[in-house]
Amino acid sequence: MRWSAVSIGIAILICGNLSSSLSDVAVKLLNGSVSAFQYMFIRQLLSVLLITPLWLRLPTAQRDIGHWKINAIRAHLVLAGSGMLLIALTYLPLATANALFYAAPLLMLPLSMVILGERPNKQKVLATAIGFIGIVIVLRPDQFHWAAFAALGTASTLALYNVLVRKLPPQQPIISTLFWTGILSLPVSSLFAYQYWQPLAPHEWLLIAASALFTLGYQGCCVAAYRQSETYKIGLAEYSGLIFVAIFGYLWFNETPDLLTGLGILLIIIPMAPWPKSRRTKDRLIHD
Repeated sequence: MRWSAVSIGIAILICGNLSSSLSDVAVKLLNGSVSAFQYMFIRQLLSVLLITPLWLRLPTAQRDIGHWKINAIRAHLVLAGSGMLLIALTYLPLATANALFYAAPLLMLPLSMVILGERPNKQKVLATAIGFIGIVIVLRPDQFHWAAFAALGTASTLALYNVLVRKLPPQQPIISTLFWTGILSLPVSSLFAYQYWQPLAPHEWLLIAASALFTLGYQGCCVAAYRQSETYKIGLAEYSGLIFVAIFGYLWFNETPDLLTGLGILLIIIPMAPWPKSRRTKDRLIHD
């Protein structure tokens, strides 16, 4: 059977979200035993070591840093986001933390208005409003945990990280972008890691290495998937990650999302799903 480009893209994206979910499991298994600063430095260092051989294979012109200020900002957003991710996954259930991480696409709308001068249509504004209602339901003021702020912080840094992609040279390969993001994050992260350094057990090194590897796997799958097909045709597969973390949370951490959390997750996902529209409407939404 011959697979279509859309089917291949969806399959790759599902694999990527499985990889991302396994990264979250690795972080949660650390159980707060490693300081956030030490985790950030080691993960970024390992990511650079993993991607350097691929970067060296690029033509010399494609290894250029491009817009170094934007790359530097994105590098430190990665640091801040990964540190808050560690905190969120340590204290929150996997599904709850990930539901809040998925606030990132919602936050990208106001950020793109401010930074890129974009003007979203009414449908996008309504979808964002519904998604934020879902976030409030997941947060549950009567059962609020302070670590939810860390999860929302991760979503905010991820949203800004993604919006700033539009400021990078369009011809810059993803390998080069990831390489410079990692390199530029090392000076600050090494300084803070030095202040909070403590000996690590072998299994802690392995878990941090797994987190770095699975995160790179997710990023690579995203690039491969979105080169196969248009975003609106395969984008829904992104939310397979919530299914994976719900399963892993139940199997490994005895976590079962309640009905209200499930409702909140649906309100976050549904407005961003690529519902069937007329060809004209699709084209308008893509180019808005």
